[in-house]
Parts: sequence; C-alpha cells; structure tokens
Amino acid sequence: MKAIRFHEVGGPEVLRWEDVTLAPPGPGEVRIRSTAVAINFRDILVRRGQHAMKSLPSGIGLESAGVVETAGPGVSEFKPGDRVVCAAAPDSAYAEARNIPAARAIKLPDAIDERTAASMMIRGMTARYLVHDTYKVKAGDTILVHAAAGGVGLILAQWAKHLGATVIGTVGSEDKMAVARAHGCDHVSLYADFADDVHDITGGKGVPVVYDSVGRTTFEGSLRSLARRGTLASYGEASGDPDPVPPRRLGPLGSVYLTHPSLGDYTTTREELLETANDLFAMVSTGKIKIEINHSYPLREAAQAHRDVEERKTTGSVVLIP
Repeated sequence: MKAIRFHEVGGPEVLRWEDVTLAPPGPGEVRIRSTAVAINFRDILVRRGQHAMKSLPSGIGLESAGVVETAGPGVSEFKPGDRVVCAAAPDSAYAEARNIPAARAIKLPDAIDERTAASMMIRGMTARYLVHDTYKVKAGDTILVHAAAGGVGLILAQWAKHLGATVIGTVGSEDKMAVARAHGCDHVSLYADFADDVHDITGGKGVPVVYDSVGRTTFEGSLRSLARRGTLASYGEASGDPDPVPPRRLGPLGSVYLTHPSLGDYTTTREELLETANDLFAMVSTGKIKIEINHSYPLREAAQAHRDVEERKTTGSVVLIP
C-alpha cells in the first residue's frame, strides 16, 4: 500500500509518498481501510521536529476514518465492514490502510459520514472537554476563543454558544471574521487588538476563561484578558511555546489559573472516550454544531496541504482523501 512518510524533520517537502508493507493486525488491533484522513496542527509540529517522535523514518497523523477490513486476535467489538473512526493512534494515519488499537476505535452512527468523522473527532472532543471539564461554560458567561476560524475554534465557539455563552473570537485576518461570526462568535477581534477589545466588551472585568491554542504571540494578552480567578486553558502552541511564567505572577493578575489540558487525559478510559465521542455525535447529528470541511486534498498531496495550513490559507477542517 501507499503511505506518507518522512525521513528527516523539516518543511512540507520532507513528506514522501511511499510504498509500505502492512503486517496483519496484532492482538487487540483492527485494520481499517482509510476513506478520509484529518490534518491536525500537531502533525505539522511533528513534521517540524517540535513534537517528539520515536524514530525516523516515520509515518504521520493520528486521525482517520474508514472501514474495518479485519480484526486481530482477541477483538470482538468490531467486524469487517464496520465504519469506524480513530482519533488517537500511533502516527500512521496518512496511509491507505493502517492497524489501530481496537480500544481507540469508535463505531460511527449512520448519521455521521466518514469525511465528517475524520475531520471532527480530535477537534470536537477537544472542544467538548474544554467547555465541559477544563472550565464548565454556563449560560451568561462571556468567554474568549483564540483561532476562532480554525478547526477547534469553529466547533468550540458553536458549543459554547449552545451553552448560552457570549463568545469573543480572535482571528488572523479580516476575511476570517465573517467565518467566525457565522459559527457562534458574538464579537470578533484581530490578534493585535484582542486584549483591549475584551476589556471594552466586559466593562473591564475580563473573562472567566480564555481558550488559547496559539501560544507565544497571544499568551500575555490572554493573561491580561482574564477576570479575577479566571482560567487560561493553553491547549496549543501554533506560534511557539510561551515564555516561562513564575507561579507568583498569577497572584497579582487576580489569582488566575493556568492549565495545559490534553485530550488524552480526558479520554483515558474506554468509557471516557465513548462518552466524549457520543456527546460530539449528538451535537453534530442534531445540527447544533456544523462541521465545516472547506478544504480537501488527495492523500498523496499531503505536503501541499501542510503548506497551505502553515500559510493560513485554510479555515475549518482539512482532510486528505486516499
């Protein structure tokens, strides 16, 4: 079969379309034939060498949807022909087929197609734990969502709006403002102005939570945007890691909280994974959240897709089609 692999870290050009051999699924594994593969910003950080990997050469990607071809020893939950999505497996998603742990596979309901599933699981489950667990958004809250026209941001803003919050979103360009407004944002700011805008909108009080996936370039403004005892959920570093923060800085800012939540810690058990996924399926299938797949590329063109994401030419979810 064919898969995208890379032999050295670097720019999009290191991604290669190669022949690979896939062994039979081992105990506790299923083989899925991929029908849609998601691009997450983490994939770009892995390709650059900013996220650790076991060794090179390596496959890439966590998230894909497809059809079960065969199940390994000890697997009884899945059978050939089942439509499934896998949102957290070893880096191998950019491939025509792959073996995944059955414990991380999720059966798709009839109402969810495979492209939608592949594009929404990590983003949607991330949005779910952010608004329900990291900080429980409630009616009447005013919150700040960075990268509101991005994959997580579009879902996060819609979910928070459904819960009754007023959503302030940030974007990187004027043309993305309309996208953010159409997906739950009541106010939209450019990154350069957001901290001042938050204080104007909230009458100087600040917001109880900031969801920040941008990192270095927004971090200080995010801290300044928090209300007393507010929470900064720094869950991504698209612009790089923020500078270190001494804990004593958080007191004068209003005894604020700083956390770096991760999906794996909110879906550790099979029960947590399925509860989170089923909540997301329900929100999407009832139309409360719309999943935007604005860009798709042939799998073999993964390098161009990465290039476009890095150059901010995309909005919403990006999928690769084998």
